[in-house]
Amino acid sequence: MSKPNILLISGDQHRADCFGFEGRKIKTPHLDQLAADGTHFSNCITPTVVCQPARASILTGQLCRTHGVHDNGIDLDPAIGEKGFAGAMATAGYETSFFGKAHFSTYHTFEPTGTPECLKSSASYPDTWFGPYMGFDHVEMMLVGHNWFLPEKPPHGQHYERWFYADGRGDEKNALYRENAGDTKEAAQTWHSKLPVAWHNSTWTADRAIEWLKYGRGEEPFCTWVSFPDPHHPFDAPEPWSRLHDPAEVDLPKNRERTFNGRPWWHEAVLTAEPAGDKKGAEIRKSYSRIAEQSDDQLREIIANTYGQIALIDHNVGRILIALEEAGLSDNTIVIYISDHGDWLGDHGLILKGPMHYDGLLRVPMIARGPGIPKGKRVNEPVSTLDLGPTFFDYGGAKALQTQHGASLRPLIESNDAKREYAFNEWELLPTRAGVGLSLRTVRTKTHKLTVDMQSGAGELYDMIADPHETTNLFDAPRYEEVQTKLLNYVQQRPDDAGPVRKQVGMA
Repeated sequence: MSKPNILLISGDQHRADCFGFEGRKIKTPHLDQLAADGTHFSNCITPTVVCQPARASILTGQLCRTHGVHDNGIDLDPAIGEKGFAGAMATAGYETSFFGKAHFSTYHTFEPTGTPECLKSSASYPDTWFGPYMGFDHVEMMLVGHNWFLPEKPPHGQHYERWFYADGRGDEKNALYRENAGDTKEAAQTWHSKLPVAWHNSTWTADRAIEWLKYGRGEEPFCTWVSFPDPHHPFDAPEPWSRLHDPAEVDLPKNRERTFNGRPWWHEAVLTAEPAGDKKGAEIRKSYSRIAEQSDDQLREIIANTYGQIALIDHNVGRILIALEEAGLSDNTIVIYISDHGDWLGDHGLILKGPMHYDGLLRVPMIARGPGIPKGKRVNEPVSTLDLGPTFFDYGGAKALQTQHGASLRPLIESNDAKREYAFNEWELLPTRAGVGLSLRTVRTKTHKLTVDMQSGAGELYDMIADPHETTNLFDAPRYEEVQTKLLNYVQQRPDDAGPVRKQVGMA
């Protein structure tokens, strides 16, 4: 058999449990079928719980202190990015392409940085530019993609923005993006968008990937990343998708009380401290990245709208899978669905993301289907999206071009005896996000999870079997001393290749 094609599909801020097959009251028929036709990694975690570092880690196969993007607002060095999985697969003869939200470089910068993702620099890229970028030969991108920040008017923006404004009605569409077509109980950042679905960036992302799969690629095997910008906040699914799930019937978190009792000090500090930096940036952080406690009715609106965003992605995943079939590519294509990180989505009274590494945020989807991948298999070993690059290299006969912190998933796919001890996460959090600096390290095993701040020594430890909702912090509990020591030893096993703390070029 020829080398398999690789099709990586990702959501943004999609929790690992938000699927019909995981038991939640959400309609995801295509992704449910993907899981039934393939292997589901039920204990996959993100290497970092915010966008830019997580995406840089997926691409490079490295932890964030190594590739240098250890917080939002730090650009990935192209010399490192180009040696990521796309560059390595291209070296091995693969045609590489990217569609959707990249976020390898910062959008909202203090000064122009010259990257194609910098809003201040994007106008210098002509309409004829389609890459290369970060190892991908062909790219079609949107900038930001979250409609708190509406599509930029050309000549700024990239491929989505230019398409969006091409008929001269972009301003009208932006007004529809922001207009709420129904009551959402004043839930934070939640509305029924009036933008017609055909103009939505999730639709566009699938459209461009389908067009390339059918007509744009060559004869070589391909390695393609299709990156949807949802279900990231604001929660603004367009009608009718926003109304697909009745708020009265969605499932609420079992533990949705916000409390700091027994939690490490930073849980409260990051929700109350003043973000560092200029006043405008601090205000954006407080209004966009922090959500106050919501009533149950408001939380239902947020969850129902999030489900609508995911259902629209699911619909477009179905369209992409049909296109693979129609192009005669399905039998020799490995399809993987992931997300960069999750969302608390009401767990512990929290929404969005931050340095509280509860499983709703830390754990991400990972579903794989393709030649040689068992159907209906569930792998519970702790893995990471760091493992994607090494897996692609394994199946595609490629060699890594730089240090890899992950390992191929193929042994776990093909054997029931392969094991993993733990998966690792880190975040060097700068005070511009929440007013405090943290050096967080998290270890997740099949049974326990530990997070420690390397600056203060404070931490949290949860028994994920006895306490799956993470209600009792066992850090420094005498009866868990042995477990804590073991997990702290895992933290110390991090490769000794961390780089310096870097300065941000912008907010995100």
